[in-house]
Amino acid sequence: MPVAVLIANPQVQPLSRKLADGIRGELDGDELTWLATDEACEFRLKTAPGRARIEMVRRQLRESRTDIAVVSDDHRRKSLLLADMDSTMILEESLDELAAHAGVGDDVARITRAAMNGEIGFEDAVRRRVGRLRGLETSAIDAVLHSSITLAPGGAELIATMKDHGAHTVLISGGFTDFTEVVAHRLGFDEFHANRLLRRDGRLTGEVATPILGREAKVERLNELTRRLGLRERDVVAVGDGANDLGMLRRAGIGVALHPKPTVAAAAEIVLDFADLAGLLFLQGYRRDAFVLPTDG
Repeated sequence: MPVAVLIANPQVQPLSRKLADGIRGELDGDELTWLATDEACEFRLKTAPGRARIEMVRRQLRESRTDIAVVSDDHRRKSLLLADMDSTMILEESLDELAAHAGVGDDVARITRAAMNGEIGFEDAVRRRVGRLRGLETSAIDAVLHSSITLAPGGAELIATMKDHGAHTVLISGGFTDFTEVVAHRLGFDEFHANRLLRRDGRLTGEVATPILGREAKVERLNELTRRLGLRERDVVAVGDGANDLGMLRRAGIGVALHPKPTVAAAAEIVLDFADLAGLLFLQGYRRDAFVLPTDG
């Protein structure tokens, strides 16, 4: 049976009972169940609404800064999380931050935007951006990690809660291991996969190791992980924001485009424009009072 989930960011605009009940009535849903006061609720549907209907409701809810998603209540809690890093688990694009440190930020950011919108090929974009960093001292990476990288809200709770319920968590990024290793450790991911910057004599060569982990490679990792762990695609929840994430989002049981680029939002089944990463827990039916708070160390 399909379940509609409404999620707001209470720090921006709380989810009102009147609004939630109005959407429930419009979609002919069953009684409201609150997952978090002023933040998230759900209701069961007799039939799944078509994409056009959900898009209409999404537009209707935009002024209220509220997201809606429809998920299946079958195998709702997932056993494997696949998460993008840049602009997903962290607020920044790590390579853009490194480029800004090197004085070529605007040039690299333009290429990043084009790649995330699907306007140019991801692998080509990686090579072009990394090429701009040729000769940069590798010490700049540590400087950027300590001064410019911010963990996205809700991410620590997402990882801690899913792991507490036995899920395997994987950071899978088209970015670089210098960043993913640190982010994965800070958040408690079980493993990470990313690209590797080549270096020589303490400086970046402007090249990236091959093969480059892009859209197809993320799908291949999903396939490899489900085989290794004895899971199926329906057991996976995946999250990302860019065009290179669409493949794994479409294959996962719950695939979430989080604060996505416009072209990605148009292609994704589930879009969260306002909720933070904790929204992935609400989509799986977790209540706020069941979230596990991360512990230091």
